[in-house]
Amino acid sequence: MPLLEVTTAQHVRQFLDLPSRLYQDQPNWISPLDHEVEAVFDPKRNHNFAHGEAIRWILTDEAGVVIGRVAAFINHETPQTDPTLPVGGMGFFECIDDQSAANILFEACRVWLAQRGLAAMDGPINFGERDRYWGLLTVGFTEPNYGMFYHLPYYQQLFENYGFQVYFKQYTCYREVAVPLHESFSKAATKYAQQYPEFRFEHASKRNAEKLARDFHHVYNLAWANHSGVNPMPLEKARDLVREMKPVVDERLLWFAYHNDEPIAFFVSLPELNQIFKHVGRNFNLLGKLRFLWEKRKYDQRSDKKMFGVIFGVVPEWQGKGIESAMMVHARAQFMRAGYTDIEMNWIGDFNPRMLAVTRSIGARILKTHVTYRYLFDRTRPFERSPIIR
Repeated sequence: MPLLEVTTAQHVRQFLDLPSRLYQDQPNWISPLDHEVEAVFDPKRNHNFAHGEAIRWILTDEAGVVIGRVAAFINHETPQTDPTLPVGGMGFFECIDDQSAANILFEACRVWLAQRGLAAMDGPINFGERDRYWGLLTVGFTEPNYGMFYHLPYYQQLFENYGFQVYFKQYTCYREVAVPLHESFSKAATKYAQQYPEFRFEHASKRNAEKLARDFHHVYNLAWANHSGVNPMPLEKARDLVREMKPVVDERLLWFAYHNDEPIAFFVSLPELNQIFKHVGRNFNLLGKLRFLWEKRKYDQRSDKKMFGVIFGVVPEWQGKGIESAMMVHARAQFMRAGYTDIEMNWIGDFNPRMLAVTRSIGARILKTHVTYRYLFDRTRPFERSPIIR
């Protein structure tokens, strides 16, 4: 089974085409956009190449038919929780149901990373931020949300038979928007409403992109930066994110809490774009863009839209004081007025019990589970799961 590094346009096409063949009988699979996958491996579009490197391979059978693919990467600026255990990444794994084929792909990643001084690899993850292409789907094989991979059920055994162990789990939680919140949420909203304008809760405005970027940057770095594997975000990166979101964002889904004009919490959601892209296909060429605009227009007019929560955060000083409850009361009312009936909240790690408690408190239930695995190159070293956020 020849293993080929992806170095030519033909290899790229084979790398991108494999999932369509593997998932052709999976009615819930929705393909990622080809150009977005390619952007991960383009130094001009992925800023992580400034302090890292990546490689990818395809695996063929004796007849030259592609039967697997994988990528490995290093980001030298990723915070390491243990300096004695430098960790690299592998991802974009797809493979037929054949353990020997999967092992060849896993071994290629291990060898390449070990040659560069790494002692372990996490996967399947992304050469980029955690908000997309991160984790192996193991529970909840429903339609994937935008930016999340759908996987074949047998992939779990391919990973675990090789020796990967669960480092952490990420949950996608679901609730119907119209389901009432607990009365304690209304009490929190009333409490802070009585202190207006010292405290206020409002959604962002697309017309003030700079304010949106600065407010997001402020809360993100206080609430999330320096957690395991999360880098502080430069302001320019926040501006880039706002620019990227602008064509598809619904400002009514971007909620912030303020104390004396300082942003202290956010709940950022987007329309569930895969409900549109599943009608568009993999190629975002001119025809694809026109189809997207048409499908988006139809979707915007619906009264049963689905949204997905991208990120939620409260700065440490205000955690546990009901700020998030008050914000959710205001946000939920706006969601309903805008015609959103269902919400899925992505990427809630099992290492974050506070966030899991928040999702339970709003009546959400776990719908999907993705797993981030870790493989230690020294097989005698004791394995430890991701540290719990206290």
